[in-house]
Amino acid sequence: MNRQGSPWSSVAAAAVLVAAAAVVAWWYFSHRPTATTANAPAARAPASAASIAPAIRHPISDAATSVPASAATAPLPALDGSDAAVIDALSSLPGAAGLRDLLLAQSVIPHLVATVDALPRHSIGSSIVPLHTPPGAFAVARTGDAVAIAPANYARYDAYMQVADAIDARALVGWYARWYPLFQQAYRDLGYPNGYFNDRVIAAIDDMLGAPEPATPPALAPAEHGLYAFADPAWESLSVGQKLMIRVGPRNEARLKAKLRAIRAALTGRLPARDVPSGTSAAGDTAG
Repeated sequence: MNRQGSPWSSVAAAAVLVAAAAVVAWWYFSHRPTATTANAPAARAPASAASIAPAIRHPISDAATSVPASAATAPLPALDGSDAAVIDALSSLPGAAGLRDLLLAQSVIPHLVATVDALPRHSIGSSIVPLHTPPGAFAVARTGDAVAIAPANYARYDAYMQVADAIDARALVGWYARWYPLFQQAYRDLGYPNGYFNDRVIAAIDDMLGAPEPATPPALAPAEHGLYAFADPAWESLSVGQKLMIRVGPRNEARLKAKLRAIRAALTGRLPARDVPSGTSAAGDTAG
């Protein structure tokens, strides 16, 4: 964990946008940059994983969406030429004001896919998250020899949290379902020719929903090159997604989990008539 940088989250396009910024935050907090190529946002999947074709658990056809018929039948652009149209469609969703300024407008869908794929893992590439890092520098609080995350850091996620709170889960999932063929193509290009991306999205959401919820700012331990790691080895061994949830602070974590539950419910066709505001829950929205 490093002394600078940080944002928030989400996924599918849904969960990732509510989780991706936190990934950036966590990554800058704990790692140094590593070389990656512009057109290869993440490492290829292992050959053994790529060759297996598991049964689809969460077909995108189950998603609770309200996409106009005219939009549902309009042809999609090619993946490598989709950035402008993807950002325009995403930025026009209810509650998405300000999202355009947070996004990196290059290879949007491939970067979203690579980020989602990395969330349940224990490492993430340095250039795959499709969001700008938040302003300011990472700060620690010291009490004698003890070091912890400074609560002042949590305010640095305000712009991301504003979007995460405001964006409508059903509309977001509708956007994702509309563009799903390109997400699936990008997932295959990532190294999963037989994989089903929406199943990976649900797995990433479920992993983040299982993140610990610390009552006090987590203690840190010095690492190499002036960076930090979680002092608790159990927390340091958590997945990327769970670390990011701890990293954004308890209040933001609760808000993100509420949004992720609503997104998951919409993805599986169980969203209530109205979106669930952050900080609340709805029956049937739990992971499992």
